[in-house]
Amino acid sequence: MTPDASPLLGTLLHTIGAASAALCYSPQKFLHKWSWQTYWLAQASVCWLLLPWLFAYLFVPEYGMVLAESPSDSMWLAFGYGVLYGVGGIAFGVAIRYIGFSLTYAIAIGFSCLIGTLFMPLINGVLGEKLQQEGGMIVVGGVALGFFAMIVSGMAGFRKEHELAEAGKREGSGFNVKLGLPICVVAGVLSAVFNFSLEAGAPIAEVAALHGAGNFQELAKYPFTMNGAFLTTLVYVIYLAGRSKSWGEFSATTDRKGLGRNYVLAFATGIMWYMQFFFYGLGHIRMGDFKFSSWAIHMIILILLSSGFGVLIGEWRGARSKTFGFMLLALALLVAAVGLITYGNFLGAESAAAGH
Repeated sequence: MTPDASPLLGTLLHTIGAASAALCYSPQKFLHKWSWQTYWLAQASVCWLLLPWLFAYLFVPEYGMVLAESPSDSMWLAFGYGVLYGVGGIAFGVAIRYIGFSLTYAIAIGFSCLIGTLFMPLINGVLGEKLQQEGGMIVVGGVALGFFAMIVSGMAGFRKEHELAEAGKREGSGFNVKLGLPICVVAGVLSAVFNFSLEAGAPIAEVAALHGAGNFQELAKYPFTMNGAFLTTLVYVIYLAGRSKSWGEFSATTDRKGLGRNYVLAFATGIMWYMQFFFYGLGHIRMGDFKFSSWAIHMIILILLSSGFGVLIGEWRGARSKTFGFMLLALALLVAAVGLITYGNFLGAESAAAGH
């Protein structure tokens, strides 16, 4: 067990990051006369362009030397995966408009959790080895339970939206499950690619560790992943803004009000989105031999907290008691999944410590 291995602390740090992620898109509801593409480029400029480089230079010693010594193929691969993730990020933001916070998070993150966690260990041929280690089966069992819990959460969210539509409480809200659901699936699959990008950038973090980055070594690889996502966003926004002629929104709203507030809200979104991975990195290096489970534990906690956030902002007001009971069941299963993954990581860390 490395000196930094502490699964319980790692889970706590993942929880802080997931809380930031669960709240990051909420400022979008308070924008004033900004089109979606204007807001999306403004917040992406913060979280995917500015902050990754700023935090890397602030927290990674000799970052210029780290870049010079890191393998270029890792940089390009991480960037390429980031480009694909950018498509998922766009789809995620669009899906929220059509099917709400609860349903979007449940479906998209469910796919992201399962694919992002197990695909890379599977194709790298190490999943079987991990299952044979102490606590390995418990960790993977927790991932499976988390995926099932997300399905239950998604079912509850779908029932809730259907009930609210029947009651006329969704009139004019833009709810459209036929359009939103496939967008959600695309968002989930491509969101999993973010974890592939982080895995591709692992050699960069290793070089940063040699330069004394310590607990902040993961920050060294973020600029490549996130800049890739920004490139996708920039291209898409250029297309949308050109088609809708909305470039002027960056300098003035149609009624000349609220521009400064819009930028503050976009900045809030960007910094909350980035901070999820600031804490993700701090949690990831503390998960011992089962670091691959970091993605699952982050995603599961994200669903847990975002579902609660949906309740707080009134998305479940008017839903039937049976439907709300489904959500309570999902929340209980999500808590159990987090507990299993954390416990499996703890057993693995204890076993590794005993072996040393």
